[in-house]
Parts: sequence; C-alpha cells; structure tokens
Amino acid sequence: MAATSPSPVRLVLSTCPDPQTADALARALVEERLAACVNVLPGVVSTYRWQGVIERDAEVLLLIKTTADRQDTLIARLQALHPYELPEAIAVEAVGGLAAYLAWVAEQTRDDD
Repeated sequence: MAATSPSPVRLVLSTCPDPQTADALARALVEERLAACVNVLPGVVSTYRWQGVIERDAEVLLLIKTTADRQDTLIARLQALHPYELPEAIAVEAVGGLAAYLAWVAEQTRDDD
C-alpha cells in the first residue's frame, strides 16, 4: 500500500479581546487536537470598521498551527467558543518549512476517531 501524503499545514490567524480568552481558546484547540500549537501574542492593536464606525482596540493575536484536513473543524470550533460576533479566522497554507516540524503538526492534529 502506498503511503499517503500528509495534509498540508495551515496557519490560522485569529484575534481575541484579552489574554484570558486567548489562553482558553488556545488550550481548547490543542486539547481537542484541532491545533498542534497556538502562539499567543499580546499587544496587538487592531483598527477596523465595524457597523459603520472605525474602531481601534487592543487585542491578542493567535497563531494557530493545524492541517488542511482539520481547518474547517477548527474554524467551526473557534467560532463556537469565541466571544466575538464575527471572529477573525484567516487560514494561510504553509508552502515550506522544516519537514520534521510539519510532520509533527500533522501527527498532533491527527483525528483518531
């Protein structure tokens, strides 16, 4: 039987209103094997238009490492857990990287069900 190629690694970006929310989301996503790793970066300032008004807020950025196979489930779970009405969820495909790290991401997000 031929070996199957691992699912491409994706980096999902999302912002949170505070460190507590960011930590809770990061832990849930890793515990549920939807993410291999989540970096929590405080100190982000976001400027955006919401409901016709330009807003500026301090936020915490999440860098979520997952696979293409798990991306949709991760985004659905992020949306269910997130306090924002419309949470940010932008996925970027990794076009390269350390092969052993990419394999680790795939292993950590494997759906054993």
